[in-house]
Amino acid sequence: MTEPGLARPVFSTEDFGLIRSALATAIKAGEDNEQSRKLVNLHHRLGRFAR
Repeated sequence: MTEPGLARPVFSTEDFGLIRSALATAIKAGEDNEQSRKLVNLHHRLGRFAR
């Protein structure tokens, strides 16, 4: 059996900024519902990676 290879990141650090921008646009354009509140929380959590 072979040893597993090194894990590679799925997103680059630059991608987090792009994803946050896309989320901000979706949040501004959306209505106030459960999904938009989840998007706001995700936007906030992704901010930790952008630092």
